[in-house]
Amino acid sequence: MAKPNFKFQKRQKELEKKKKNEEKIQRKMDKKTVQPTESLDESQGEEETR
Repeated sequence: MAKPNFKFQKRQKELEKKKKNEEKIQRKMDKKTVQPTESLDESQGEEETR
């Protein structure tokens, strides 16, 4: 019976954590950049109706 390769499993787990963390950071950055543009769009829409 083959022995489990713990180093490989550990490396895969580390890569998965790193990828998940990068996605989380990217979502936070997207939120920060999207919010100001949405508020500008809403204010422009209100000015056009007046």
